[in-house]
Amino acid sequence: MGRYTGPACKLCRREGMKLFLKGDRCYMAKCAIEQGKSPPGVHGQRRSKLSDYGVQLREKQKLRRMYGMNEEQFRNFFARSLRGHGVTGEKLLQNLELRLDNLVYRLGFAPSRRAARQFVTHGHINVNNRAGTIPSMILKAGDSVAVKSDEHSRKYSAAFIETAISRGIAGWLSLDKEKFSGSILKIPTREELAPTVNEQLIVELYSK
Repeated sequence: MGRYTGPACKLCRREGMKLFLKGDRCYMAKCAIEQGKSPPGVHGQRRSKLSDYGVQLREKQKLRRMYGMNEEQFRNFFARSLRGHGVTGEKLLQNLELRLDNLVYRLGFAPSRRAARQFVTHGHINVNNRAGTIPSMILKAGDSVAVKSDEHSRKYSAAFIETAISRGIAGWLSLDKEKFSGSILKIPTREELAPTVNEQLIVELYSK
């Protein structure tokens, strides 16, 4: 399955919630969810009752689309979480939040996860003072993430850091806006994680 390149707002309408795929637009009144637009398709306004499988599938699709992953990538992340210690669903959310592209987004170095992924692959980010160009890299407590010191990289990020600060930086992260750097203070607990999904339904879906 290739990378999705269609309208981002269409995905939010399909899932009936904000997936925060378009940066500042998601906080504006013209957001499709804010305007109450119906799901895409000729039958979008119909509200048929979902089966148990359908409910589980929708939860998985919400989370997968929120982090911009295709099905194979997401399944691999789930398999990795299944092998780890602790509750599988919580471990899955932790691994997703600790991805490098998500951290770049959370720290305000880019306006969305999609933009953050491109920012990383284009070589604008350092991880622990070394080049980090793999968006799916999973970091750990104590690791640092910084925008490279060249003018072009920092000029791009400067436009988004203040906005991220005004909306609040996650408590398990620290940010030094003057140095364009941040670090992971600790592994977040389930209560500190942002995704508004029922991860247990995803575990049940993949356990069939």
